[in-house]
Amino acid sequence: MKKRKGYVNKEWVSPLTISEIDSLLENLNKKKIKEDQESVSDQNEKHRFHDNFHNQINNITVQIKNIFDDIRKEEKIQRHTIDGIQAEIVPVIQEAAKIPDIYYLFEEMQSKDEYTYKHNIGVGIIATYLGKKLGLSNESLSNLTLAATLHDVGKTRIPESILDKPGKLTLAEYEEMKRHTIYGYELLKNIPDLHPSIALTALQHHEREDGHGYPLNLNGNNIYYLSKVVAIADVFHAMSSNRVYHQAMPFYMVIEQMNRDVFGRFNPEILLVFINTLMETLIGKEVMLTNQQTGTILMIHPYDPLKVLMKTDSGIVDLRMEKELQIERIISK
Repeated sequence: MKKRKGYVNKEWVSPLTISEIDSLLENLNKKKIKEDQESVSDQNEKHRFHDNFHNQINNITVQIKNIFDDIRKEEKIQRHTIDGIQAEIVPVIQEAAKIPDIYYLFEEMQSKDEYTYKHNIGVGIIATYLGKKLGLSNESLSNLTLAATLHDVGKTRIPESILDKPGKLTLAEYEEMKRHTIYGYELLKNIPDLHPSIALTALQHHEREDGHGYPLNLNGNNIYYLSKVVAIADVFHAMSSNRVYHQAMPFYMVIEQMNRDVFGRFNPEILLVFINTLMETLIGKEVMLTNQQTGTILMIHPYDPLKVLMKTDSGIVDLRMEKELQIERIISK
């Protein structure tokens, strides 16, 4: 009999034997065991990284504290002090800023212990991270890291009774606190071979695009570019941190507030890069919403990065459709 085209006689097909099936299942089981072991290894590596990072941050925080204490006593900054910061502190900050997931910083932000000094480190990392996203040259990036790390050095001339005051500052105290920008500029401007951007950033990191900053009410193009980058990092870190006089703001409130300032207080080009980059790193992260529901972020809307698509136990949630819901916090694993 002539065989029809495409026809396969079932009797000609050899089925898998029991031993062959057992072998396939054994290989599948081995693959799963290997994947589980790799997952545990990845988690252990992640824990080691966090422990190492925590220790490094603590170490350079102590260094910054000692440096600032010396500046407070001597009322000046020695050139060798800058050299020491560039040799020992800047490399740690730049290494931390290479990691694409910036949220490892959040746990460090939550501690109000040594806030004054950890703030300088946090701003250094965030500003460097942002500078890389903006495509700054290596030279500009190095200047940015140093400028961000020293942006608040003028606070060494502010009385500690004001710096550490748990309650609201009086008007006179607030006016004195604002002068830390001028004090920082004065401390840095005459250091030999120090790039002018370092002193200018200390002076200008509280200036705003709309002219409503301080100390000189500068606006737009009158503000140095690196100062604009540090201004964003400074505000983000401050709002995300616990301090003696207030708790860290929920994540969505920080991002919403900064998003409202895109066309006003901050440079829109720099801030939009920061917000979009920040939100993109949330993909795959577990978060809690303002209704206490948890889920994993699947996608960021390109034209509205604050509104995400999430997978939850009850199904897919699109925050563009849920106007009352916001991301409250990132859940640390």
